[in-house]
Amino acid sequence: MTPVRSLSVQRQRLCFTDFEGKKSRKEKKMKRLFAGRTLKRTAAVIMASVTLAAMPANGVLPVSTVKADEVLPGYVRSVYTNELVPAEQTVVRPIAVMMPTDKVAQPSYGISSADVLYEIMEEGNISRQMAVISNWTGLSKIGNVRSCRAYYLPEATEWDPILIHFGGVVYMKDRITAPDINNISGTNQYGVGGGAPGSNAFFRTSDKKAPHNAYTTAPGIVNACAQLGYSLNIREGFYNAKHFTFANGINTLEQYGAAAATANAIDLSQVFPYTKSAFVYNPADGMYYKSIHGKAQTDGLNGQQLKFANVIVQNTKWTTLDAKGYLYFQNIDNTEDGYYFTKGKCIHVTWQKTGDYAPTVYYDDLGNEIQLNEGKTYIAVAQKGRPVAFN
Repeated sequence: MTPVRSLSVQRQRLCFTDFEGKKSRKEKKMKRLFAGRTLKRTAAVIMASVTLAAMPANGVLPVSTVKADEVLPGYVRSVYTNELVPAEQTVVRPIAVMMPTDKVAQPSYGISSADVLYEIMEEGNISRQMAVISNWTGLSKIGNVRSCRAYYLPEATEWDPILIHFGGVVYMKDRITAPDINNISGTNQYGVGGGAPGSNAFFRTSDKKAPHNAYTTAPGIVNACAQLGYSLNIREGFYNAKHFTFANGINTLEQYGAAAATANAIDLSQVFPYTKSAFVYNPADGMYYKSIHGKAQTDGLNGQQLKFANVIVQNTKWTTLDAKGYLYFQNIDNTEDGYYFTKGKCIHVTWQKTGDYAPTVYYDDLGNEIQLNEGKTYIAVAQKGRPVAFN
C-alpha cells in the first residue's frame, strides 16, 4: 500500500484572466468572475486535509483519453511541449533566461514564450525564475535579465541552452566558467566584478531602476554567440532528447482513481512567501493561470497571463551556505518527492536526476514515469519542508 500523503489547504487569494471557451451558462458565469481583470478568489476549503490515497492495487493504469497523433509535413513534436513545431526549429538551441519575481520588476518581457519555467528560492526569501525558451529568435525584447545562482545550472544544462544572465555569485564561478557552459552575461561578477565578453547584447531602459532594467534581444543574442563562438544549434554529445514523457492524448489523471486529488487552485505562498505564487485552473481550456503578488503574472510583450498545462512541485534538499543567506540545492538526487498537477487534479510523485546533462525524470507512486499533457510546464524547485496547499 502506498503511503498516504496529506496537505493542508488554506484560504488564499488567487488571480485569473483571459478565459476562452464556449459560452455555456456555467462558463459565462465563470467568465464574468475571471475575464479581463484580476480576480481575488478565495480558495476556501477550510483548513482541512486533502489526502492522496493509495494507487490501484494491481499496478496497472488504464489508458487515458487518446486522440490520433497528428502529423503535418515539415512539422514534428516539440521535446519541450509536445506541440507541433516546424522541424527546423528543433535544431536551434533554446535560451535559458534569468528573470526576476520582484514586485517592482514586473512585468518581464518574453516570459510567456517559455516552454518550461522554473522558480527557485534565493537569498532574502525571494524567488527567481529561469525561462527556457525554444522559439526565441523572433523576440524583440527579452528580460528583465537578472543574475544567476549555481543551483540553476543543473536545471539549465539538461536542456543545453545558451544561458542569459547578468552576473552571479562567487559560488557559481567554477561551474559557469567551465568550457561546456555557454552563457551570455552582462557582467562577470562571481565575486570579482568586471565586464564580460558578449555584454554588448544587453541594454538598459529608463522605465525601471537598476538592477531591474537590463534587457536583451534575439539579434543581440545571435551576435553575442557569434562573438563568443557558441553554436546556435543543438550540440551533439551534450543535449539529451529524452526529457518529458507526454501522453498520447489527454491525461486527466482519472486512471489514478482516489489517488488523484482535486486541484483547481494551487497555493505556493509557503514555498515562495514573497511572491505568493499561485495558480487557478480554467476547465474551459485546461490550463493553470499563474499569479504573483496577488495579481495575474503577465508578459510585457503581449499582456498575456502566464498559463501552463502542467505544474510540478519538486521538493529538494537544501542548505544555507553563509551569513548572507546564499543557498544550495541538491538538484542531482534520486530520493525526493513532489506533486504533479494537471487538468484540475494532483498526484504524488518522486523524481530523480543523475547528472548535469541528464533530464529530471518524474515517477508516480507505482514507479511509472508520469505522462505530461501537451503544453507548457512550470516547475517549482521547492525547499524540502515547505508545504504546498491546493484544493
